[in-house]
Amino acid sequence: MTTYIALLRAVNVGGTGKLPMAELRKMCESVGFSDVRTYIASGNVVFKSRLSAKSVKAALKRCLEAYAGKPVGVLIRTGQEMEEVLAANPFKSTAPNRTVAIFLDTPPPAETLDGVSGQQTEEIALGKREIYVHYGTGMADSKLKIPVAKTGTARNMNTVAKLAEMSAE
Repeated sequence: MTTYIALLRAVNVGGTGKLPMAELRKMCESVGFSDVRTYIASGNVVFKSRLSAKSVKAALKRCLEAYAGKPVGVLIRTGQEMEEVLAANPFKSTAPNRTVAIFLDTPPPAETLDGVSGQQTEEIALGKREIYVHYGTGMADSKLKIPVAKTGTARNMNTVAKLAEMSAE
């Protein structure tokens, strides 16, 4: 069985609406996922499945759309991939709550940084299927726009570390 982490886009933080984590756990169990655990209320769920990542994503997206009445963005990583995201963080010496990984389905295009606007003190680096951003003075006043990231979902390094830890249990 593979340990997966599903990261839902815009759940309980705007856009998609409210999704109690107990409901998310039930959805995951209803499609055959096991050892289902959620972390904080922003759509992070760790579970095990014999299915491929593509099949896991499709099953979860179907359940979520039936629940929400509209498509919900879902990004999938294995536990090993989440550990790799944490290890590849180019801003390890900075505050983990001010650095995010924006998770994408595909590798960020080479021209990703060309489309960035509003950059002030933020540092940006490209990963395998992530964009890392360090918000030096915090996110609250940031005007940073990364067009490629529109379909992604961000998690700070504290959350990435916790999800990696949960996937290893």
